Amino acid sequence: MRAKITYTVTAAVLVFYFVLAGSRGVLLIRHGTLLTVTFGVAVLILPLIGIWFLWKNTQFVRRANALAAELDAEGGLPVDDLARTPSGRIDRDSADAAFTRRQAETEDTPDDWRCWFRLAVAYQDARDTPRARKAMQRAIALHNTGTRPPSRPDTAGPADAPGRSDTSSPNVTSGPSGTSSPSGV
Repeated sequence: MRAKITYTVTAAVLVFYFVLAGSRGVLLIRHGTLLTVTFGVAVLILPLIGIWFLWKNTQFVRRANALAAELDAEGGLPVDDLARTPSGRIDRDSADAAFTRRQAETEDTPDDWRCWFRLAVAYQDARDTPRARKAMQRAIALHNTGTRPPSRPDTAGPADAPGRSDTSSPNVTSGPSGTSSPSGV
């Protein structure tokens, strides 16, 4: 709940800033000289980019929350049983072990959005936010296409060993702490 309040307050402050900057841009354009019109257009572009960025992030958060609610209703949300440091942060070794499990699960069923969602959580627990976001985007895309989990293929190969990056395989990239991760992230 605290994160939602923080996000809402930040978004409201940004919208206020965008309106303020936009009104200054309009005033510059109304002044009518070549220089002020040029500056006015430049000032208007920045709030437009900011509004677009805020909108895209809000869509992402709403879609990710919808997936979380659906996964929770199915009883498939990952359990937060990771070890913590005295300061409350997730222990790195515990996060890496959870990541390895989620990675193997995702490699076994790469078309299941649920696996990608849980992999995104594992990336976030391992403090790899860019890959967590990409994995969540993949989960959202798979959910939107209506892909259901296929039966497990008997020909699936073993996952790479933790700490080893296999650059010869096009389907594997380096994950948090040097472990490998499925492609698409």
